[in-house]
Amino acid sequence: CRLSPCAQPRVLVQGRVTAADTGEPLRFGHIFLGGKQVGFTGYQGFFTIEVPPDTQRLVARFVDGQQRLVDAVKVLPFDRRGGAVYQEVKMLRKKEPVELDGGRSNAIPLGEAGGREPVGELVLPAGVFLRPSGEVFNGTVKASVTFVDPRDMGTASAASSDLSFANAEGEIVPLRTYGMFAVDFREGDSGAALQAGPVQVRMDAAQVWMAEHLQKMKLWSLNPESGLWEEEGVLRPAGGDRRKREERTFLVGNLEIRERRLFNLDVPEDRRCFVKVRAYSNEKFNPYEQLEGVVISLINLEPQPGFPSNPRAWGRFDSVVTGPNGACLPAFCDARRPDAYSALVTATLGGEELEAVASSPKLNPNAVGVAQPYLGKLGYRRSDHEDAALKKTAFQINVAKPDPNNVDENNGPVYSYRSLRDLRECEEAPVSANHLRFYRVEVDKYEYNVVPFKESDVTSWTGDYLAWWPNPQEFRACYIKVQLEGPQEYMVRSRNSGGSHPRTRGQLYGLRDSRSVRDPLLDNTSAACVEFKCGGMLFDQSLVDRTLVTIAPQGSCRRTAINGLLRDYLSRHPPLADNNHTGAFSMLAPLDPLGHNYGIYTVTDQNPRLAKEIAIGRCFAGTSDGFSREMRAGEGTAVTFSCQERPPGRESFFQRLLSSPAEA
Repeated sequence: CRLSPCAQPRVLVQGRVTAADTGEPLRFGHIFLGGKQVGFTGYQGFFTIEVPPDTQRLVARFVDGQQRLVDAVKVLPFDRRGGAVYQEVKMLRKKEPVELDGGRSNAIPLGEAGGREPVGELVLPAGVFLRPSGEVFNGTVKASVTFVDPRDMGTASAASSDLSFANAEGEIVPLRTYGMFAVDFREGDSGAALQAGPVQVRMDAAQVWMAEHLQKMKLWSLNPESGLWEEEGVLRPAGGDRRKREERTFLVGNLEIRERRLFNLDVPEDRRCFVKVRAYSNEKFNPYEQLEGVVISLINLEPQPGFPSNPRAWGRFDSVVTGPNGACLPAFCDARRPDAYSALVTATLGGEELEAVASSPKLNPNAVGVAQPYLGKLGYRRSDHEDAALKKTAFQINVAKPDPNNVDENNGPVYSYRSLRDLRECEEAPVSANHLRFYRVEVDKYEYNVVPFKESDVTSWTGDYLAWWPNPQEFRACYIKVQLEGPQEYMVRSRNSGGSHPRTRGQLYGLRDSRSVRDPLLDNTSAACVEFKCGGMLFDQSLVDRTLVTIAPQGSCRRTAINGLLRDYLSRHPPLADNNHTGAFSMLAPLDPLGHNYGIYTVTDQNPRLAKEIAIGRCFAGTSDGFSREMRAGEGTAVTFSCQERPPGRESFFQRLLSSPAEA
């Protein structure tokens, strides 16, 4: 036993920024925390933010330097205990500008896309446009107004902030949105930015489906530094306007546009609850196999009467990172009408989507984690409930506020909110209490370490020569991409043992199995991204070991090709591993990180799971800086195997040995 300096754990948020419509990465976008720029996104849109100490709420603003995308202000969840959380950030594309005559009155509809009735309109009186000096501009104006329409479910992931404001007591209170809009006014000739004000915002009262919201509708603007919405004015009923032969009532408010901010049509909502969610490493749901660091996201929905699976709008969203006792997510709820609000819940771990518990063909309360009859009131439905072809990675419930007089509804998973004491009740609820569940699908993967290590708990690391991860302050994940030519998907195993270090030579570090994934564009071709133990220093940091890695598909497969660059590298860095067996590939692990040209993918991070997920994403894409969840089997491979299947009806040797021993 010896003393070594303790490292202060760094708290990181990592992820990727892309355009919501095309998936195009935000290249070299600006990243701001508060009013200070802290960095840029990479060429493929990846970013890393180190969370400043004592941060309670991490608000990051992403800005497109080319001004094609609307600024995104995101409240990013993070793990206060250290390590990294992965986030996908979506940015809306700016709407194409229209030319307006600044000397005349103009109106721009809000939310008319998709053939829908507009939510409202922005009315711009004559002479409303101003230069920053205060001079009125009456020339040609290029006006771009981008509307985030909550009636379009696809816009929720690209919306800014977490829809909250600070009330008079300083408490953070949620808002329910009816639409956000970003405006950009510029001079037609020079492109110089213009201000405007006062302008009129008119909202169609028919688009407000909850009558009680008509009296509480307000205009808000987003503070890009705090991520909180600030009240700009109240929307009040105005006279009708005849359109399409019908009398329509509008809510009207005034607004001045002095800086580039996002504006919002919102209602403060005090009918609040918390929803308890836990994530597990598999579908056995053992309490001691809960996953920490999982990002649970909840989107509040407003269902159409009689059509619970077809919501007419989303209202707000929130994300929380699971700790050792799960996560509690804020949500709108209603006591009188259980289906007044519903919630769509998802879970991701380092970019990997976790599965929800099935709701069909038969709902199992023990698996879902909620006892009847409350489960029936919640109306739990997994995303593939009506169509088995859909993904299994989300569930939807009615956020039915629990009845305090009903004992069946006072043990979770929904907790009514009256004070912070109720939040603590949710957070401290025992694992035996009702809760909703996600789990990690492990059927296509197997991992075994000779020295046990829990990747969600860095403190479980043990200093041992046979430890898979030799350094608890820096985790290096290595993957090799294996192409398989054959009609099926195949399990591929990596066997990792000591190669050059005298203390570990010939001793097993661990095993990794991974099933190959088909390439949608290549016939009879799949590929597997298989982890192996990186070469390098062992835990004593005194001598390197080049791990002896053996890759072998489980099937009737033979090796047909080795990446030329990888073969040359290994020959120039002896000794060479024995490769006489044509059904396998062996190498002494390279000490250099190499890259996709060699079919080797290496990522280093303070979080082992995040390092692995990023490496897998690059391996799937076949690039050293990309990320994909769709396998590209022909790109960036290290070794190729050709696999054959027995003709139908033909017995294996062992079957023939049993049926006809003498003949066999």
